[in-house]
Formats: sequence, C-alpha cells, structure tokens
Amino acid sequence: MSLRTLSALATLAVLAFAPAQQAVAQATTWPSKPVRIVVSFPPGGTSDIVARLVGQHLSEKLGQQFLVDNRPGAGGTLAADIVKKEAPDGYTLILANNAPFTIAPTQFKKIPYDPLKDFTHVAYIGASAPGLLVQPALGVKDLKGFIELTKKETKLSYGSSGVGSISHILGEGVKKKAGITMVHVPYKGSAPAIQDFKAGVLKTYYDLLAQNMPMVKAGEAVAIAVAAPKRISQAPEVPTFREQGLDIVLENWLGVSGPAGMPADLVRKIHDAVAEAVALPAVKDKLFGWGVETIAMTSADYTKFVGEQIEVWKPLIIEAGAQEK
Repeated sequence: MSLRTLSALATLAVLAFAPAQQAVAQATTWPSKPVRIVVSFPPGGTSDIVARLVGQHLSEKLGQQFLVDNRPGAGGTLAADIVKKEAPDGYTLILANNAPFTIAPTQFKKIPYDPLKDFTHVAYIGASAPGLLVQPALGVKDLKGFIELTKKETKLSYGSSGVGSISHILGEGVKKKAGITMVHVPYKGSAPAIQDFKAGVLKTYYDLLAQNMPMVKAGEAVAIAVAAPKRISQAPEVPTFREQGLDIVLENWLGVSGPAGMPADLVRKIHDAVAEAVALPAVKDKLFGWGVETIAMTSADYTKFVGEQIEVWKPLIIEAGAQEK
C-alpha cells in the first residue's frame, strides 16, 4: 500500500471520528454562553413561570444565564418554528407544551414543521389540569347551573389562552358535549384573560385551575369543574367534569425540547440538568403549587410520549370541532 493511500485512509478516519469528537466537546463545554428558552405564550402564564423557574435554577447550577424569550402566536407554532430553524447546539430550547406539539398537528391544516422529526425532545417536566372559572356575579356554583345559564344567555362568551390552546379545546369540548352555544374569545396567553376577568370584561374562562385558586379562595372567582381524571390535591373541593356528567379529561404537559439533530451526549447533559432542577424541593414545591405534577422520564420516553399524545388529542380536537376550516 502506497504512502499516499495510507495518508488518504488516515484522513478519512480522522474525518469520520470528527463528528463524535465534536459532539463530546459540545456536551463538555455546554453551556459556554447564555441559553435561550423560547416560550409559546406571553409572560404570566404557566409555561412562562415554569420556564423562568427552571431557567433560574439551571443558571445557578451551570453558571450561564438561561433567558426566557416569549414568542406567542399561531397556536404555539410560531415559537416552535423559530426553534426548529436554530442550530442543534443546546443554546436555543423551547418550553414545550400541548399547543404546538400535540394539538397543532390536528387543529391546523398545515404547520411549518414535523413535531417529531424536526425536534429533539429532551426532558419531560410534568402536567397540570385546566378548569372552568366564572364570575361570582353569575350566581352559578356547579356545572348544571352553568349549562342552564348558557342556554338562557346564548351570547355568553368564554375566554381562553389562545387558538389551539388546551383551554380552547376544553371550551369547545364542553360546548359540544353539553349542547350549548358560547362565543370563543382567544387571548395571547392566560395572563391577559385573567386581567380582563378581574376587570369584569370576561364572565367565564378556562385556564389551569391550580394557578387560579388564590382568586377562588379570595371570592373573586368560582371554580365550576376541573378536567382532571380525579380531583386535584391543590383544589380538592372542586369536582371534576366527569363527576358532574361530562366525560372530559384534558391535561397540559410541559417539557424541554430543542432542534432536531442534537448530539446524544448533549441531550443527556441537558436532560440530567433539567431533571435535577425539577427534583429540587424548592422547585418541586412551587410546581406543585401551580398544579404541575412532576414525573421522571428518559428522553426516549418523552419522545415516545409526544408521539402518543398527538394521537390522544386528535379525536378530542375533532370532536370539539376545533379544526381549522
């Protein structure tokens, strides 16, 4: 074998080994600069506050800033599309949730990404349940009374955190199953919906129940029902929709994902850092207070979960009549 041939083979071997070396180096040095966490809702909602909480502890642990970048709009697809286009180097992540990953694929005729092929699903955080809240002035205390009211006041509207959000799907599901008519008023996140509710502009809205319990306990809102499989520990006095005759169960999941093609060692490092942050008692207690029940998952399990949830949500969206016309 000639010297030239040996040299060429050696060069090919180095080139073949280079990506593996690069991946290891990337995981070893990450993070060497600030990390962006894109959130598909505006400040104030559960996705935002969870991203900020987890980001704060990652900053403290890893010595770099984790900065929240709120990009609401288009049912979460705007934020997801931004992340899809970034380099898979761990410096742009998304606080993933139902809206862009498991609702949008069925709700919209076309979205600019594949929820599985175009992303690396890194770390699952947990899930929370939404509920129905109404103004005390409406004088209703349970689902039966609410349904009777909507049949009398056919122009009654309900607010949600946006088109394609879990609160939107829940609102449409209740309408269909209860045989009532209500006008949907979409907001850019739950925070502005709550603001309008407090101002008396909005009479009813659907939102994650636990984060609204301070208002309920202060007598500023009435919690009619929660869309959980069973009553949640943060609000044991609030009955489920099932208990009151409507078979509706919806939960909002949260996780950390990134662009497709992230190296395995980097995924492992980010997964472990997020898992450690979520397991801290101070973080876990806050998440519990916001209604987020944490569950440990591997990255592979999380990826499988996202795929399964697309199929779980498909019939719910179709049944609710929430598909794009």
